[in-house]
Amino acid sequence: MTIPKLHYISEGSTPKEHLENIQNACTSGVELVQLCLNEFSEETILEIAKAAREITSHFQTRLIINTHYKVAKTVKADGVHLERSDPSATIARIHLYTWQMIGGTANTLQDCEALLADEVDYINLGPFKSGEKTISTALGINGYTAIVEALNTTTPILGFGGIKTEDVKHILTTGITGIGVSKEITKNFDSIKTFNQLLSASSTNELRHTFE
Repeated sequence: MTIPKLHYISEGSTPKEHLENIQNACTSGVELVQLCLNEFSEETILEIAKAAREITSHFQTRLIINTHYKVAKTVKADGVHLERSDPSATIARIHLYTWQMIGGTANTLQDCEALLADEVDYINLGPFKSGEKTISTALGINGYTAIVEALNTTTPILGFGGIKTEDVKHILTTGITGIGVSKEITKNFDSIKTFNQLLSASSTNELRHTFE
């Protein structure tokens, strides 16, 4: 199995907006969507996840559910993405199908090492830049370079946090192999094409990672 280099992390002030944005992202050619709906009840998230699964299946786009691994199993999403405050990948894996992938969020080298010890399939490392919702220190180019070099792993490490198209070329020089983008894509879904071109994220040039 391969992991696309560009992940769209869904946004919206209502569940309906999340679905509309996912539809737009899929129409514009994104290969993986992360449904990020944590401010709603698990019951609501399950219903929206079912609808998101229908949309992404139609476009043959992969779907990752943020945090809620039981929802991910129920809707047969492609996997789950765990935040730092969520249960470990070891616990989530018990509840998932063997073919479902697990990603995790990291802000430090220690976070990354813990995720690798839990044998996650990819890591989202950030934030690249600070934003209004960000409490963690921005890592920037220097932070990415230092952490990626220290890890020396074949597990895909993706950057996230305020990334714009003009940042991609510089980010790739650090050894980061892909990116998660939310706001920039939601503002302009045509940017997906630009991000994909910059990442060379064609179906033949995705992140190669073997799943046991």
